[in-house]
Amino acid sequence: MASSKRCAAGENGEQDAPLSERKHLRADGKRHVAALVLARGGSKGIPLKNIKMLSGVPLLGWVLRAALDSDMFDSVWVSTDHDEIEQVAKSWGAQVHRRSLEVSKDSSSSLETIQEFMRLNPAGEVTTAFNLDPAHRPRRQDWAGELCENGSFYFTVRDSLVNEGLLQGGKVAYYEMLPEFSVDIDVDIDWPVAEQRVLRYGYFGRTTPEVVRLMFCKVSGCLTEGRILLYKSGEEMVSINTRDTTGIRMLQKEAMEVVLLTSQLDPVTQSLADKLGERTACKVISVGEEPLDDLRPMVEQRKLGWKDVAYMGSDTQDVACLNLAGLSAVPGDAPVVVINAAKYTCHSAGGMGAVREFAEHILLQKEKAKSQMEQRIDRNNF
Repeated sequence: MASSKRCAAGENGEQDAPLSERKHLRADGKRHVAALVLARGGSKGIPLKNIKMLSGVPLLGWVLRAALDSDMFDSVWVSTDHDEIEQVAKSWGAQVHRRSLEVSKDSSSSLETIQEFMRLNPAGEVTTAFNLDPAHRPRRQDWAGELCENGSFYFTVRDSLVNEGLLQGGKVAYYEMLPEFSVDIDVDIDWPVAEQRVLRYGYFGRTTPEVVRLMFCKVSGCLTEGRILLYKSGEEMVSINTRDTTGIRMLQKEAMEVVLLTSQLDPVTQSLADKLGERTACKVISVGEEPLDDLRPMVEQRKLGWKDVAYMGSDTQDVACLNLAGLSAVPGDAPVVVINAAKYTCHSAGGMGAVREFAEHILLQKEKAKSQMEQRIDRNNF
């Protein structure tokens, strides 16, 4: 599975250079082609919809990953008026155009927003979907035909945008998108439908989904909610969710080894560790301030690479392992710096089903890899 984050553009606080400061022509003499994604912060139906997690990835991230990996564009931009959207866009490798207040209103059209981008970035050709009637195109909500515009993407040239005020013009064609790849997200009840579609049909990156054989899971903050109950008698108690233990058993049924990690910074008594191991049928080990130092020998001993490892953590000391692991996840209530290091962010909080959610994600990647292999075999046979 491809890494969920890319080298951030302008991550040291500098502004992204406009296209006008770059060469109008590429080295091969062709025009600079830019992809522009419109992501306003004022979504009314679903607040901040563009950066809401969709199957563990920000909605905007799905678009940017596909655009960047397509190798079709010389630059990929996000037009936004919101700080958090800007941060997410840069973390996925896009450049950011901060749109003005004039084109950030509820009444602002896509055309106005794109035209502003073109005025401030005059050296690029913008990629923005095909339509049927460039001069009098209906809204997708008003189209009465069997085909309706869904606004997924447009391809156009500068002259149509700047001089004619059209998103499309000249030689026009349309692309008929299969229904399983098209879903409108306007209200909350659309979100589960979109998640099911993206899990089944979504683009997860250039590489084959990772099939891991070993999973490390932190106890505190992942398998538990992070609390240790202390009794007057001196006894300690933690609670674990049966959904999470079921998730562990699902992985074990697929011949995956699951190792639970306790931390010397947040110690669990040996008696509790023994009970956790007995309840989950997992090995429980204690790791130091840098878990990677303790886990690297275990990975090497099993003759595995880190691409064969899944890691679930919840705090800053887990960042190195989260970055290295082929699959990595954090609970939904993890700190931002930890979320940024993970490839998957769970909806559930620690101790509330997050481990089960990650287990299902791991098994889904295994199924995707199996399906891709079968498709390659089928193509070879025919």
